[in-house]
Amino acid sequence: MSLGGEVLVGLVILVGLVGVVVQVLPGSVIVLGGVLVWAVVTGGATAWTCFAVGALAVLVAAVAKYLLAGRFLLRNDVPSSTLIWGGALGIVGFFVVPVVGLPLGFVVGVWAAELVRRRDARAAWRATWVALRATGLSILVELGGALIATGAWVVGLGLT
Repeated sequence: MSLGGEVLVGLVILVGLVGVVVQVLPGSVIVLGGVLVWAVVTGGATAWTCFAVGALAVLVAAVAKYLLAGRFLLRNDVPSSTLIWGGALGIVGFFVVPVVGLPLGFVVGVWAAELVRRRDARAAWRATWVALRATGLSILVELGGALIATGAWVVGLGLT
């Protein structure tokens, strides 16, 4: 692959990493797509091994983020229906309030769902913080998988 192509793939991977953190883009998929394009164009066992390592890391992270966050929420008595309400209001907030509407809508949705469920504002806030920590945990796990895929690509660049 030419230097320009590698720079372009690097930019795509960077956009994917930002997407993992910002949670508006499917960041891990974009990172893995960039590594896949590089592997297809570069070819060879090294490129495909790097892609396989990246794909495995992204897959493991995708499963782990749901398992870890789900277990964390269950241990703290926050049902998944609360997250569905938070996600629904987050989507509405995304279109109503530019830039900050998604996280703001998520927080308000989780808090409102827990307020209705628990009938206690203090308990609803505790549950909201639990949901935010679980979301942060899932972002960190997904970022870890995407960074491993990125690292595999960087190693592949050095070896090819």
